[in-house]
Amino acid sequence: MTPSDRIILFGAAGLVGQNLVVLLKQEGFTNLVCIDKHPANTAMLRRLHPELEVIEADMAQPGVWEDACAGAQAAVMLQAQIGGDVEDAFRANNITATGLALAALRRAAVPYLVHISSSVVNSAAQDWYTETKAAQEGMVVADGIAHCVLRPTLMFGAFDRKHLGWLSRFMQRMPVFPIPGDGRYLRQPLYARDFCRIILACLRQQKIGAYNITGRERITYVDIIRAIKRATGARARIVHIPYWSFWCLLKLYGLVKPDAPFTTKQLQALATPDEFELIPWWDIFGTVPTPFAEAVNETFGPNAYAAVVLEF
Repeated sequence: MTPSDRIILFGAAGLVGQNLVVLLKQEGFTNLVCIDKHPANTAMLRRLHPELEVIEADMAQPGVWEDACAGAQAAVMLQAQIGGDVEDAFRANNITATGLALAALRRAAVPYLVHISSSVVNSAAQDWYTETKAAQEGMVVADGIAHCVLRPTLMFGAFDRKHLGWLSRFMQRMPVFPIPGDGRYLRQPLYARDFCRIILACLRQQKIGAYNITGRERITYVDIIRAIKRATGARARIVHIPYWSFWCLLKLYGLVKPDAPFTTKQLQALATPDEFELIPWWDIFGTVPTPFAEAVNETFGPNAYAAVVLEF
């Protein structure tokens, strides 16, 4: 694949998409087609990269966005419903949109796809996200297009609006930061920029297969929060509260804000004791992992995109 080849980025305005666009441009790729349905985040992507083709479209609905696949040499499937309390949204974004995208790629004879699945397909958690992401991956595998499936764990990095990014902003606004229970929930967070380097390697090498991409370092949730506090200089006091008290607070918040960034289902997933396979992806894809502490400082310290806050 050459930098002039046309690449379709489905769901380009989210955490991974925004970071991937920055990386691809730095590597000389200029023929990128960015598709996303979120009006504000798509507008932000257009403002940051005015030279690129950016299409605002709901991929769960047929539209002109499907025609943009013509002439493409590869696509990256990033679109996903991650959070929320509306089941139909998960099915629309993770299943319906995927079916339409795969059909559009077939019509345009696009030869290669990098599909961003999730580590939750191997998780013990049971929720709409886990169910629909597993179904989405199955659709890609059954389609027949040459593809590579990447299953990342929890990611963080610049442009993070839902996970650690939201928690960091909450921490900087509030005098107290609550932790459910003892907070010793083991996580394997993955730096988004490292993950984007893996996607780039897939595009260049036309990798085939499925890979579980896990953060190299095992760290507890409470230690993640402490690292963010150090990097941001937040003054919030970290306070532990009983798990079920935390659950009730999230439930009440969800009644007020249906599209809440952190829900009771995500709390249950957080507390589920999962440990994901760690493969030597740094060797497989020829990338250099960024140490967690360094990645946190790059994300939450001064950087070119620190002031960019995406919407939910």
